Amino acid sequence: MAGTYTHKFDTPVYKGEITINTGLFINNKWVAPVEGKTVITSVSVGTSKDVDIAVKAAEEAYKNVWGLRCSGRERGKLLYKLATLIERDADEFSALEALDVGKVFAHAKAGDVGGAINTIRYYAGWADKIQGKTIETTDAKFTYTRHEPYGAIVSEDPYPTQQFMASWKLGPALATGNTVVLKPSELTPLTALKLADLIVEAGFPPGVVNIVNGYGHEVGQAITEHPRLRKVAFTGSTVVGRKVMKASADTNLKVVTLELGGKSPTIIFDDADLEKAVRWASFGILQRQACTAGSRIFVQEGIYNNFLPLFQKATEELTEKTGDPFGVGTQHGPQVSQTQFDRVMGFIEHGKSEGAKILIGGERHGTEGYFIKPTIITDVHLGMKLTREEIFGPVCTIIKFKTEEEVIEKGNDTEYGLGSNIFTENLNRAIRVSNAIQSGSSWVNIAQVTDPAVPFGGYKHSGIGRELGEYALDTYTQVKGVHINLGP
Repeated sequence: MAGTYTHKFDTPVYKGEITINTGLFINNKWVAPVEGKTVITSVSVGTSKDVDIAVKAAEEAYKNVWGLRCSGRERGKLLYKLATLIERDADEFSALEALDVGKVFAHAKAGDVGGAINTIRYYAGWADKIQGKTIETTDAKFTYTRHEPYGAIVSEDPYPTQQFMASWKLGPALATGNTVVLKPSELTPLTALKLADLIVEAGFPPGVVNIVNGYGHEVGQAITEHPRLRKVAFTGSTVVGRKVMKASADTNLKVVTLELGGKSPTIIFDDADLEKAVRWASFGILQRQACTAGSRIFVQEGIYNNFLPLFQKATEELTEKTGDPFGVGTQHGPQVSQTQFDRVMGFIEHGKSEGAKILIGGERHGTEGYFIKPTIITDVHLGMKLTREEIFGPVCTIIKFKTEEEVIEKGNDTEYGLGSNIFTENLNRAIRVSNAIQSGSSWVNIAQVTDPAVPFGGYKHSGIGRELGEYALDTYTQVKGVHINLGP
């Protein structure tokens, strides 16, 4: 039998006791893994044998009760009910996200959990609007297209925003009639396991959603290589994304969508609203573990000497609000693990060895936990490791620029292309620069605020395909052309 994990929260922002099933969720039942392994807080760890069982359940559900046998209207009702149940339990999900990841409780509730609710509701509305078109050819033929689901698919999600990312995939996948085998991050599985109980409560048929916990090299590899799964949606590092693509090529040519790493530029022009730019630039890198983090901050020379002390002051204030994710007024929490803490600190030390200057931060915050002081680094150039590789921590570099043409070239001088943040009061410039920067998303006078209706994804090494919006529906369906002979 699968076990449970109970955590009692007695914090200033949330009090309560949450019990979570810690097994594998297959066919709407909690089951123990075939080989009986466990990981963090005794969460069950699956193997390729459990993946086979989950895939079979997903296939049976697709053929018999979901897919083309369940109307879009019914799928929409179930998704809408799921969103309502998440909203009911929003505090519990936020507490688990803070416990799991170290994300500040208030940020988790407003951003991750609130975003998940909005996303699933958005796709509930799309479920009965998956439409093809008629195509005129000749009088002797009636032709049209159908947008059909792939069947059983796989979703792999990252640790920083487990609840949010799961909704980005489950929403469009289920709305279009696919069944899902979901692998949550082994570092942060709790919100996915909590979600499973709500999937049952909402009334989804057995096998429509299955969750197999486990390590990437075992469960992740098994589902990516599985010969009967036809699509994989992966969010994570570019290194692992390459492995996912290779596994697809080496096995059954799964359709692959990837949302990968980033090294987003934040570009602040002389004519920007300085207070707004400081606030959003801080939010865009120092308060979040996010793939879109605006870690390369380019400041035009006319305001550089004004921006730097204001940004340093904002960072000092943020440092004072660093601490317990469940604390009142906390704005910045810890890294997710010792490994990630060491990795971020390694980047800082490497930067110092290359001659970069630590303006503020660059060290552990406090004596316990994986807290890193928000860090500003100057005296850098685009050849440094600090400015080339994704750090995934509260670390940013500041680079001065002169002209619009120069900053566009520097902003694009990266293998990544996930997001960009542009601050200017000149509308023409905002449009020119956002068009010229090679990134899947551009935010003007704001940073990293997504919307379920707007597509999200990357250029270059930051990914393939799009999530969110109507565009995501295309990545979860395949188009069939139908030709009907009307003549002899």
